[in-house]
Amino acid sequence: MTTSQILLVKKSWRLLRNLPPELVADAFYSKLFLDHPELRRMFPKQMDDQYRKLIDMLSAMVARLDNLESLEQEIIDMAKRHVGYGVQPKHYEMVGAALLWTLEKGLGADWNEETAEAWSACYGIIAGQMSGGGLNAVHH
Repeated sequence: MTTSQILLVKKSWRLLRNLPPELVADAFYSKLFLDHPELRRMFPKQMDDQYRKLIDMLSAMVARLDNLESLEQEIIDMAKRHVGYGVQPKHYEMVGAALLWTLEKGLGADWNEETAEAWSACYGIIAGQMSGGGLNAVHH
């Protein structure tokens, strides 16, 4: 990711944080489950904790984007947990599409091609790390 992409992701995430976090998380999971109903069974019936975990995790990652190495162990640990839940590499693409859709809807007029590319790069790095790729291969 370039420095300007990191700044764009951070700026757009700050804007998105003006919305209630449960609204953002609900939009994300609603989109994910609408497009891929088979994924619903991988999640708890009651989603409140899941909503909070999603927003907290995204906030932590965005905050540390300029030092991704500091996230490496956290991402690896999270990836191991996700394998335990039955997550497969193909699921990361589904999640990425739902995330970009949620950001686009939530940001409205503040969403543009540059912001989309920055978030795609950001998610690509994290998803690549979670599905077994190395951070160093895609960093910078």
